Amino acid sequence: MKKEEKLAREILEHVGGAENIRSFTHCMTRVRINLKEYEKADIKQLKQTNGVMGVVEDDTLQIVVGPGTVNKVSNHITSITGIKMGEALDVNEDNIAQMTKAGIKKKNNTPMKNLLRKIGSIFIPLIPGIVGSGIINGTVGFLKNSGVDDTLTWMQLLTVLGGSIFAYLAIVVAWNTAKEFGGTPVLGAIAGIITMNPALADITLFGNNLTPGYGGLIGAMFAAWLMVFFEKQFRKIIPNAVDIIFTPLLTILVVGLLTLVVVQPVAGVLSTGITSGINAVLSLGGAIGSAIAGALLAGFFLPLVMLGLHHGLTPIHMELINTFNSTALLPILAMAGASQVGAAIAIYVKTKNKRLRNVIKGGLPTGFLGIGEPLIYGVTLPLGRPFITACLGAAVGGAFQAVMKTAATGIGVSGIPLIPLIADNKYILYFLGLLITYTAGFIITYFFGFKEEMADNLD
Repeated sequence: MKKEEKLAREILEHVGGAENIRSFTHCMTRVRINLKEYEKADIKQLKQTNGVMGVVEDDTLQIVVGPGTVNKVSNHITSITGIKMGEALDVNEDNIAQMTKAGIKKKNNTPMKNLLRKIGSIFIPLIPGIVGSGIINGTVGFLKNSGVDDTLTWMQLLTVLGGSIFAYLAIVVAWNTAKEFGGTPVLGAIAGIITMNPALADITLFGNNLTPGYGGLIGAMFAAWLMVFFEKQFRKIIPNAVDIIFTPLLTILVVGLLTLVVVQPVAGVLSTGITSGINAVLSLGGAIGSAIAGALLAGFFLPLVMLGLHHGLTPIHMELINTFNSTALLPILAMAGASQVGAAIAIYVKTKNKRLRNVIKGGLPTGFLGIGEPLIYGVTLPLGRPFITACLGAAVGGAFQAVMKTAATGIGVSGIPLIPLIADNKYILYFLGLLITYTAGFIITYFFGFKEEMADNLD
């Protein structure tokens, strides 16, 4: 039996078996399982399972197994149980209600955390496409800056391959939004299409020219949510015999008009406020103000990653790219993962604990590639203090990136792989920031973050 299959079977055993799974999916490092009855899961045994780097107890149980491994484990779960990823199974509604109520009390949910979770759930399935396309775009940009003629056929083809998802991202985001909130996905997609339809430029409404794409992804998501809301309301009153005709018809008419008259103007103001606000904060007070802002943003980012809420920032990155052609936020936040690497190396140098050293050796390669969860859940978070010193190291790197005004033209990657996506030829400055952050995480953790008895307590 392969180790991934063994791990999948052990995960199933500790979550209460296949019969306790309502649905499951995965992101880059985590298997995310929606359980029918949370109390049937043995979280303690799950955390002690060989191959499990960490467990996040949330509405959706998040089991960290690492990049690459997560795909294979998820495929084995499907093979063993017959449950397809993303498939929701019918369950007793009373059980769901009990689970949800108990989950909310247990996790102390807040509206902001719930919002970030929802946004994360919308964007997580899109990450592979965004990563692949972003790297292609970054490569094209690097070649252009190196003097390669962008009118060459193969360069034009690469531009199309890398830019397609970003040109139509509002459609797939709106599709996933409708799906996430329990509506018909194609109606959500229509909402996204309405917000970006080029024909809007030819229409004047109430004396104002309509603008395709105004409101960005925020507008597309809200319009898709409205599609779900009105679809559900119409289904309550329209007879079953004509439901398939009148429900989508009325939903598209009502929400389409609301999107153009209300949603886009409001979302446009909101997205402009967010992007301009972030830009202003990073520029406020000159170099000192930028350093403080960068330090705070990077220093407090790891707790978001720990809770799996960091994907909720994706639409902000995308709005920054849509507005300024780059996101200055991403290189700053990327320093959080870099500091984890430095902290882990410091622990590796100091500790004699073989188990801890093996975990670090396994997590460092992905850490350099910008995937920090293995080191967070396998090393710094269980030890406690190193997690804090890693946050402090991240603050140092975030301050540097903010002062240097580095920015990224794409999203989805971090660490070293982000280099090709850095804007304005600031590749060396970004890499220098990585080295500074590795060093800061190492020094702060080496001298203040780790004692050998911490490793002994892990055994």
